[in-house]
Amino acid sequence: MKFLDQAKVYVRSGDGGAGAVSFRREKFIEFGGPDGGDGGRGGDVVVMAADGLNTLIDFRYQQHFKAKTGGHGMGRNRSGARGTDVVLRVPAGTQIFEDDNETLIADLTRVGERVVLARGGNGGFGNAHFKTSTNQAPRRANPGQDGREMWIWLRLKLIADAGIVGLPNAGKSTFLAAVSAAKPKIADYPFTTLAPNLGVVRVDAREFVLADIPGLIEGAHEGAGIGDRFLGHVERTRVLLHLVDGTADDPAESYRVIRGELEAYGHGLAGKPEIVALSKADAIPADELAKKKKALQKAARRAPLVLSAATGAGVPEALRALLTEIDEGRAMEAEIVPAEADDWHL
Repeated sequence: MKFLDQAKVYVRSGDGGAGAVSFRREKFIEFGGPDGGDGGRGGDVVVMAADGLNTLIDFRYQQHFKAKTGGHGMGRNRSGARGTDVVLRVPAGTQIFEDDNETLIADLTRVGERVVLARGGNGGFGNAHFKTSTNQAPRRANPGQDGREMWIWLRLKLIADAGIVGLPNAGKSTFLAAVSAAKPKIADYPFTTLAPNLGVVRVDAREFVLADIPGLIEGAHEGAGIGDRFLGHVERTRVLLHLVDGTADDPAESYRVIRGELEAYGHGLAGKPEIVALSKADAIPADELAKKKKALQKAARRAPLVLSAATGAGVPEALRALLTEIDEGRAMEAEIVPAEADDWHL
């Protein structure tokens, strides 16, 4: 399945049904009168976070969604049926923006959350509604109200507990493949990873979700390389695993490049807890490894972990460090985030 994390779609709620003009004409009924029913309400446009989805690829093949029109009123005071809603099923973590792609309408972070984007139009009144003591036979009825139409942007930000960042070929995909059942593409050239990958990691009988995004290069915030578009997929994480290629000539500079891109991107990424690790330790002589670790420690202002996804050395320690930060993040969120309703609308 192809990965798509952004889509523009057109939505329109249903028009209300028209009211009816009708009069009673039963045989042997002495007094007749108006009996036109009201029109039915138009269908709503609803967006719902559904389980089992992790991409917006469905919206590449269908971009227009229209709810049904309400049924028209009929004689004998029969009201029209309500129009059928149209429901857009999206992955958890999807944000909904207005046509300008900047104004946030809703952020669906949990499976089952839903938002009514556009209410259907009200049905029109039938002529029975207008009967008065001075107007016993009204011959008017209201048309239904028009539905609401709009263009919206859907933008997916993956839900993960931890995210991996680093330069291309820093060993991010190899690490994800080593600690989870995910099977990202791995090769010895830059930008092997072209789309984010998720994996479920198990350590000490505990599990958490780890996200791997395409590598960043200097100037990514200005569009260099693949750019920083995929950094949105680690915005929701509680901790970042910053992998620095141990075989690089200057690991300290590699670290500074990525930190600069995180700060330029903003959205709180630079302030997230960070675990720094020197990767590919199996490919570096011991004396050279000690020098690079010292240089990286000076740049990061903390002692980096040393690991090798190929041999497994240092990997459990890195996973436990991530899990500790995740637990702390969850505890903080439980204290400051109030309970929210699962169903809301505009």
